Amino acid sequence: MRRLALVFCVQVAVLAGGLTPQQRAEHLLARATYGARPGDAQELQRIGWKKWLDQQLHPERIPGNPVLQERLRPLESLTMQSTELVKTYPQPKQGVLPPPPMPLRLAGAPVQQRRDYLLQAAPVRVVGHDLVEAKIDRALLSTRQLEEVLADFWFNHFNVFLDKGADRYLVTSFERDAIRPHVLGKFRDLLQATARHPAMLFYLDNWLSVAPGTNLPQRRGLNENYARELLELHTLGVDGGYTQQDVIEVARCFTGWTIRNPREGGAYFFAERLHDRDAKTVLGVRITAGGEEDGLKVLDLLARHPSTARFISRKLAQRFVSDDPPKSLVEKMAAEFRKTDGDIRQVLRVMFYSKEFWSADAYRAKVKSPLEFVMSAARSTEADVTSGFALAQTVARLGQPLYREPAPTGYSNESQRWLNASALVERMNFATALTANRLPGVRIDPAKYGNAGLRLGGPEFQKR
Repeated sequence: MRRLALVFCVQVAVLAGGLTPQQRAEHLLARATYGARPGDAQELQRIGWKKWLDQQLHPERIPGNPVLQERLRPLESLTMQSTELVKTYPQPKQGVLPPPPMPLRLAGAPVQQRRDYLLQAAPVRVVGHDLVEAKIDRALLSTRQLEEVLADFWFNHFNVFLDKGADRYLVTSFERDAIRPHVLGKFRDLLQATARHPAMLFYLDNWLSVAPGTNLPQRRGLNENYARELLELHTLGVDGGYTQQDVIEVARCFTGWTIRNPREGGAYFFAERLHDRDAKTVLGVRITAGGEEDGLKVLDLLARHPSTARFISRKLAQRFVSDDPPKSLVEKMAAEFRKTDGDIRQVLRVMFYSKEFWSADAYRAKVKSPLEFVMSAARSTEADVTSGFALAQTVARLGQPLYREPAPTGYSNESQRWLNASALVERMNFATALTANRLPGVRIDPAKYGNAGLRLGGPEFQKR
């Protein structure tokens, strides 16, 4: 029995990379949530990290937080279709001066009061307000923390820009219908959901792309924007083995993938008359004229390509393990990706169970993004947040305005992106304001933490 116990202890030590039980709990919570709340590490140790992780990998098994549901209830735009959003929250008429920023007196006001102000000043801004408020609320209160982290990860992977024209009305559905249902599903399903969504088609201009020679207003030939980002950012990666000719051929395959009346929140449809009917060759594979099916075949080809398996695996490992993840880990994850036909849940399981994830080198090896930093501070102090506006404004000041990254790359997973002198000063200013209760709509009880709150801006707290 003693020998068996010794073997078990050695196995645990190897898996955990020498981390203590407390460090293991802290490490998993730091990577798979928006920050540990008081007591979370103890509860994780009590039930065991494997059981805790299994619950998070199956969020449908975790009871929702009724407090969160009540907080989301007034954000009516979250459940509306894009066409309904256009009618309910119209753009200002042409020639009307843009409204001033929301008054500071409303920063800590209840959500309904802020929405009422925006409905009078600029109804279209309600849509973005609700998205941001919901993201703060979910990160702060959701019991399905890994799901929320992944929703943010995949939104950045398939980034669209809220402030580009019609996307002001399309991003709500994009996150709700294309991203969130697939964060732990098959990558192929996620890829198709984003490819067909009006927000992506509008953002990367594929809705304007037509077969060469087609002469229609606004549509002046082939547009390669989506095809290039599909190959470089969404699937194969910049070193994935494609050529400029592949970009052109992919763009031809997606001609006719368009939307109706974008200014009215129009839906996706395939326009046969805009499609290039000639045969194409993508990555050496001949794709015969098949209308909408041409684009679907490209998605099949890319989702199952070995370069996609490596690229997606590395990006996940970069988010959850280290900025430069070990090749051994990436290869194990990529092998699981290929074996399971891109099952994201299984790929993550391989990563979380790996010795590389639990290594001492990975512990506190990454710098928190602004969103992670602000939310972990609020969660760790058990802040009473009646308004997420001040927290969202802080995240924006730190360089990460939510839903507003113009570039298709989305916000970076690399620590270097968030390391600069001005950002660090801003982080310390936020920590001071939080612990001094100077943030509108956010209150903590400093007496509960002694001097611990004063260290929130310190270097260790900024790591995960």
